[in-house]
Amino acid sequence: MNSTIETILNHRSIRKFKEEPLSKEQIELIVNSAQAASTSSFVQAYTIIGVKDKEKKRKLAEIAGNQSYVEHNGHFFVFCADLYRHELAAEMEGKDISKSIESTETFMVALIDAALASQNAVLAAESMGLGACYIGGIRNHLEDVQNVLKIPRRVLPLFGLAIGHPLDESSQKPRLPLSNIYHEEEYQQDIEHFKGELKQYNQEISMYYAERTNGNRRDTWTEQMSTMLQIPKRTYMREYLTKQGFGLD
Repeated sequence: MNSTIETILNHRSIRKFKEEPLSKEQIELIVNSAQAASTSSFVQAYTIIGVKDKEKKRKLAEIAGNQSYVEHNGHFFVFCADLYRHELAAEMEGKDISKSIESTETFMVALIDAALASQNAVLAAESMGLGACYIGGIRNHLEDVQNVLKIPRRVLPLFGLAIGHPLDESSQKPRLPLSNIYHEEEYQQDIEHFKGELKQYNQEISMYYAERTNGNRRDTWTEQMSTMLQIPKRTYMREYLTKQGFGLD
């Protein structure tokens, strides 16, 4: 155990922040840390947009489902998959990269690059005593996000990241059992064992919610997941991806 691992294992989403903006130095450290993350073949296929403007944050909060912590935080970051600069690079070199840039593989590279960078950003923020919360809700209406942030073609807003000084510390949700996540040598497919572990995890999650809500909530993880996944979300996504120049071929 060391301080880095302690920071990682202490992670929890923070949804209430003090009205205290991050300093320029904090913002730059967070972005520099994001840039230090691994990137596939040095592609660096992501962009981070920082939002300070109160009106823009208010609009993004509304887009994200009226989540107050999108508006009220120390700084709001939007992580994007970005192939725009690669198109410019090809133009500078007089090369045609259209087939490659519109492939599913390149799309996945951009997603993975952005995700790796964002996790570095969170760890850097938390190591400074700040709190963070990922915001997937900005994908509710991506054209609106595109308009607010003036995002060009070949750029895809993936998620937001609210960072700031915690107003209070939230409790930490128990994660799935390690053996449900980690497999050695091959994917273990003992269904009864899997279900047994999930039943135990359901009890743990149900107790977690009961303690947090004085018994008003007792739902389980399998109940949450099956209910949530019954109805497809953001079904416009493929159409939007095509419009933005991200292929799935």
